[in-house]
Amino acid sequence: MTQLLKKTCFFVKKYKGGSLDVHPTEKALVVQYEVEATILGETGDPMLGERKECQKIIRLKSLNSNTDIASLARKVVEECRLISPSRLPEVEQLLFYLQNRKKSAEKKEKKQIKPRDLTPFEGMELDEEANINSIDDYVELLYEDIPEKIRGATLILHLARNPDNLEELLQNETALGALARVLREDWKQSVDLATTIIYVFFCFSSFSQFHGLITHYKIGALCMSIIEHELKRYDLWQDELQKKKKADILSKEYEKALKKYHGLLTKQEQLLRVALYLLLNLSEDTRTELKMRNKNIVHLLVKTLDRDSEELLVLVVSFLKKLSIFLENKNDMAEIDTVEKLAKLVPCEHEDLLNVTLRLLLNLSFDTGLCSKMVHADLLPKLTSLLEDEAQRQIAMCILYHISMDDRFKSMFAYTDCIPQVMKMLFDCGEERFDAELISFCINLAANKRNAQIMCEGNGLKMLMKRALKLKDPLMMKMIRNISQHDGPFKNLFIDYVGDLAAQIGLKEEEEFVIECLGTLSNLTIPDLDWELVLKEYNLVPYLKDHLKPGSAEDDLILEVVIMIGTVSMDDSCAVMLAKSGIIPALIELLNAQQEDDEFVCQIVYVFYQMVFHQATRDVIIKETQAPAYLIDLMHDKNAEIRKVCDNTLDIIAEYDVEWGKKIQSEKFRWHNSQWLEMVENRQMDEAEPFMYGDDGEPFLQNGDILERPDLFYSADGIIPADGAISPEFFTDFQNGDLLGPQGFPSSSLTDGYGQTGVTPARPATAYGFRPDEQFYYGYTASW
Repeated sequence: MTQLLKKTCFFVKKYKGGSLDVHPTEKALVVQYEVEATILGETGDPMLGERKECQKIIRLKSLNSNTDIASLARKVVEECRLISPSRLPEVEQLLFYLQNRKKSAEKKEKKQIKPRDLTPFEGMELDEEANINSIDDYVELLYEDIPEKIRGATLILHLARNPDNLEELLQNETALGALARVLREDWKQSVDLATTIIYVFFCFSSFSQFHGLITHYKIGALCMSIIEHELKRYDLWQDELQKKKKADILSKEYEKALKKYHGLLTKQEQLLRVALYLLLNLSEDTRTELKMRNKNIVHLLVKTLDRDSEELLVLVVSFLKKLSIFLENKNDMAEIDTVEKLAKLVPCEHEDLLNVTLRLLLNLSFDTGLCSKMVHADLLPKLTSLLEDEAQRQIAMCILYHISMDDRFKSMFAYTDCIPQVMKMLFDCGEERFDAELISFCINLAANKRNAQIMCEGNGLKMLMKRALKLKDPLMMKMIRNISQHDGPFKNLFIDYVGDLAAQIGLKEEEEFVIECLGTLSNLTIPDLDWELVLKEYNLVPYLKDHLKPGSAEDDLILEVVIMIGTVSMDDSCAVMLAKSGIIPALIELLNAQQEDDEFVCQIVYVFYQMVFHQATRDVIIKETQAPAYLIDLMHDKNAEIRKVCDNTLDIIAEYDVEWGKKIQSEKFRWHNSQWLEMVENRQMDEAEPFMYGDDGEPFLQNGDILERPDLFYSADGIIPADGAISPEFFTDFQNGDLLGPQGFPSSSLTDGYGQTGVTPARPATAYGFRPDEQFYYGYTASW
C-alpha cells in the first residue's frame, strides 16, 4: 500500500519570497518567506495543502569597513534563491546600513553580568551513578569516617545538581539535617567535605522558594564563619611562605612549600567561591543582607580582592556591586581600601571581571570622597584608555563624568588623551543626537581653561560651532559657552562666529538654545569687538528690551538678556543706544519684580555699574532715573557680591555728582554709626551735657567736642575719611535730623569699624527718604 501511494501521490513545495531586513544585533540579513506544501493526487489535483511562514538568516562574517558592498550584494543574490535579482539595489542598501551601523553600547550596558555557573571541581568524580532511590544509603555514609562522608555528600550533590530532584530531597529532612550537622561539626577537618556540602545547599539557594530551608539550618551564618576562618588561614600561609623563602638559601624547601601552598590555595578558592555564591543568592532578601552586613561581609569581600583567581574575583566584585547600592555598605567600603584594590583590576584581560569592576566603581563614584580616592589611585589614565574599548566605553565615561564634576580634578584631564578622544567621539556622531553622558562630560571638561584650550586646537572650535548651529543642540552650545568664559588668546577665535550667534537670537528657536547663544555672546568681552555694529545689524535692541519685561519669558532667558546688556554696555556707543531706548527704566522695573533673586539683583546692578562709566549714560542714570536711590537701598544687602558692586557704582556716582555724593556719605555714616545715633536720639540729654556720661559722672564728650573726635566717625571705603575732613553740610544735615529715614534704623550691636554690624538687617523697605512716595520691599533670605 505504501509503495502504491508513492507511485500515485506527488509532494510539491513552493517558495514565495517576502520581506528583507537587517538583523537587529548581528551582521546578517533576515529573509522572510512562505512555504506552501501540497500533496497532489494521481490526476494532479491537490489532496492536502499547508502553508508556513519561515525566515532565513544570511550571516555576513566577512562584512567590514573595507568590504565592496556591490560585489557582496551580487554574491548574496546569486547564492540565495529566496531573493529575486530585481531586489539587488535593496540588498546593497541594507548591506551599506550594516557596514556603517555601530554596536549599541546601551544594549551592552543593560546586559546583566552574572558570575559564571559553578563548574564541577576536583573531588566530585564518582565511579557510580547517583540514584534518588538510594538516598538512604548515602545518608548512612555521613555517619562514617571523613572519606565515607565525602563520598556520601558527593553522591547527594550529584542528585541535587538536577533541579528535578530538589523537591524530593526537600522532603527528606533526615538527609538535609545530617548534611547540616556534618558541615557544622567537621568543616575544619576537610575542605573537600565542606565544599561539597555547601555546594548541595547552594543548589537549593538558586531557587528563592528554598531559601527558608537554608535559613532553617543556619547555613548562611555558618558560611560566614567558614569564610572568615579561611581568610585567616590564607594570611598564615602567606607568612609561613615568606619565612621559608628567607630562611631556605637553597630554595628546595621553599619550592616544596610553594607547591603545597598552590594545592591548598586551589581547594580553598573552590570553597570560598561556592560559599560566597550561596550568600549572594540569599542576599536577594534585604533583611538577610542586613544580617550579613552586621557580620562584616563587606570587609571579608574586600579582603578577598587580593586573590588572583579571576572566577573568584568576578563573584566577589559582583557581590560588592550588589551591596554598594545601599548607603551603609558604601560607607563600609569607603572606610577600607576598596578603591585601591579595585584599581589593580583595571584594566584586565578577563572581560567579565573588567566590566563588573567598572560597574562597582561607577556605583562608588557617586560619593565625592571615593571619587577622590579613584584619582589618587591613578584610575584617571586607566579609565581614559578604556574609552577606546567599545564594550567598556559607556561605563568608563560615566565614571569619568563623576570625577569631572569636581573642580579639583578637571585640570588633570589635560594631561591624558581624554580630550582628543571625546572630541573625536563627538565628531563621529554625524547628525545623530549625542549620548547624554558624552556631551555632559564634555560640558564639565570645558569649564577648565586648559581643557578648553585643547578643545579649540586645530579646527576644534570651528567643528563644534558648525555642528551646534546645524543641529540647534543646546547641550553642545552649552559646551561652547563654557569654552567662551575663559580669557586667553583662543577667545579671539569667537569673533568669527559673533554674527552666527547673534542671528539665532532673533529667530524663533528653542528657548534653551537661545539661552546658550546669549550666554556665549555675553562671555565675549573682547576689546576689538564692535558691539554697536552687532546690535544694529541684527536689530537686537528691541529684542533685549522686550525680554526685560517680567513674565515675558522664562527667568533663565531674562537673566541672560540682563547679562548680555551688561556685556555690551562696556562699549560707550552701545551704552548710549541702550539708554536712549528706555532700557534703564525697564531694568528698574525688573529689579522690583525680582528683588528676592540675588542673581538678578547682582546682574542688574552690574549693568548700572557699566553705564556710569560713560558720560552720556551716567547723566541719564543720575538725573533721569531713580537708579542711585535703589543702589543706596542695596548698599547693605546680605549678599557680599551685591554690596561690592553697589559700593563701586556709588563711588563713581559720588565722584561725579555732588548732591548724590552727600546723600551717599550721609547714608554710609548713618549705617556705620546707627546704634550710637539711636542712643543719642533716645536718651534724655541735659542741655549742658548733651552727650553720654562716663562711669564717674563726668561727660566724656562736651558739647562741640564731637568735631574734634574724628575717630568716632568710622570710614567706609574711603568715602568718609578718618582725619576729620568732613563737609560742614554733613553735620548740618545731621543736626536737622535729615539722616534718619522714616522707618528708623534697626540695629542690635556696635559696629566693628569695618562696615559690618552684629546683625545684618534685611533689605530696607524704602529709599530712605529719597523717594518717599514709592515704597519697595527688598527683604529676602536667599544667599549668594
